[in-house]
Amino acid sequence: MENKNKYLLPVSFFISAILISAAFIYSAGLKSKEGTNSPGSVASANKSGESNFREITAPPQGTELPVKWGDLGKKMVEAGVIDSEQIKAIYDKRGGLSEEDRNLIFGDDNGNLVITPKNSGLILNMLWALGLANKNEILEKGPMQNYGDASKFASTGGWSLAKGSAMNYYSSREFVKLTRAQQDLVEKVSKNIYRPCCDNSTYFPDCNHGMAMLGFLQLMSSQGVGENDMYRAALVLNSYWFPDNYATIAKYFKQKGVDWDKVDAKNILSEEFSSISGYENIVSKITEPKENKGGGGCGV
Repeated sequence: MENKNKYLLPVSFFISAILISAAFIYSAGLKSKEGTNSPGSVASANKSGESNFREITAPPQGTELPVKWGDLGKKMVEAGVIDSEQIKAIYDKRGGLSEEDRNLIFGDDNGNLVITPKNSGLILNMLWALGLANKNEILEKGPMQNYGDASKFASTGGWSLAKGSAMNYYSSREFVKLTRAQQDLVEKVSKNIYRPCCDNSTYFPDCNHGMAMLGFLQLMSSQGVGENDMYRAALVLNSYWFPDNYATIAKYFKQKGVDWDKVDAKNILSEEFSSISGYENIVSKITEPKENKGGGGCGV
C-alpha cells in the first residue's frame, strides 16, 4: 500500500529543490565503462581495507546500462516534451553540454546508455521526460490518479523543460511500445522499487526519481531485459542518484559480513531498505560512523 499522506509533498517543495547529482555509480553485474568486471574489483577493494563505502557502491569509472538509447532524446525534443532551448540554457549555467550529452539529447544513433559522474543528472532528466510522456497504464490507472489532479505532483508540475504545460505530454506518446507481457513486468517490478526521498514505490512516480525509474523500467522491458537484470540496473541508478544513502546501506551489510557485490538487488530496493522510513531504520542500526545522508533533489 502506498503512503498517501505522510510523504506526499507539494510540488513547490520539489521545484525549489536543487538537483544535486554528485554521481558515481555501482556496477551490479553490469559492464564498467572500461569493460572490466567491476563487481570483482569492488569486492577486492572492500576486502583489502577500503573504507570509502561511497566508492564501493558508486565507483567512479562509470557503467554501461543494458539499454540502447537510440534517438529517444531527439524524438522527445521534436515532440516538445523537451524544449531544446530551455535544456541548453539550464546546462549552460552548469558548465555546458559535452558532445556526448548533446548526442543523448539530439543524436540519432546512440548505443547503450553509459552513466558517468558528469552525466548522471542529465540521464535522470532524460529518463524523467521519458517516464512522464510515454503512454502507460501506470500513469493512467495507478496511484497518480487517486488524488483528482495528477498535475500537482513534483514529477508533473516539476517538469519545467517542456514546451508548454508538462501535462500536455502526460502519458501521451508511444516512444516505447510494450507488449502485454512487458507491461505486466514493468508493473510487477515497479511495485518493488523504492527511493530514499519518500515512502512510495516506482508504481507511484510522484517525484522525478520515481518517474525517471518508470521510464527506465519501460525502456528495459521493451528491449528484453529480464527481471533480475532490471533490479540490478535499477540499483545502479539509485546508488548514484542517492550515493550517500546506499553507502550507508553497504556499511550496514558489511557489518553483517556481506560485501556489496553479494547483496540481492531486489531486496535492497525494497521498502525495507530504500524507502525513507526503511533507510532511517537502517541508519539507526549502524554502529560505525555514518556516511552523510545525501542525494539528488527532486527538481530539474
